[in-house]
Amino acid sequence: MEHRERLIAAVRGDPDLMQVLDVARGLGLTDWLIFSGAVYQCAWNAVTGRPAGYGIKDFDLGYFDPDVSWEAEDAVIRRVAAAFDDPLRSRVEVRNQRRVSEWFPAKFGEPYPPVACTAEALTRFVAPAFAVGVRLEADGEIVVEAPFGLDDVFSLTVRPNPNRPRARDWDRVIAGLRARWPEVVVIEETA
Repeated sequence: MEHRERLIAAVRGDPDLMQVLDVARGLGLTDWLIFSGAVYQCAWNAVTGRPAGYGIKDFDLGYFDPDVSWEAEDAVIRRVAAAFDDPLRSRVEVRNQRRVSEWFPAKFGEPYPPVACTAEALTRFVAPAFAVGVRLEADGEIVVEAPFGLDDVFSLTVRPNPNRPRARDWDRVIAGLRARWPEVVVIEETA
């Protein structure tokens, strides 16, 4: 089975992720994706035989809106929160990907030029394995966005993104991943 189909099968096998996708689909957000840990860790659980949902802390929901005001993003955050019941309500984290450039440099100390779409934001993630997103379409199809491909996801390989500086909290991130998935292979340098 090809990596894309394996990922879709893993996503469909995770009831919480599917619920988040289903609710998000009904919110009318522009250019949205569920991405990062909720997706690659879902695949890791399938590969390692762990139960669906194991180790997944939250569900990152990115969308794109040219309005970079906090008020516009806050309205979406509140609307998304109202669409979920606990425990998922507190685990869905929403961010306007266009607005990230407004706060990222001050928080992380590195430049972050504006992106033109949500999928472009994936190219800036800390590691290629983290740069994967999914969306549930109206017809039930799951769209996969993975600008670096899915090889690292399915080989449980984490390496720094070659397109950005290594994250300041890299060691902490790696330690957290290894505590949950000791099979993870870490490559410290970019190729």
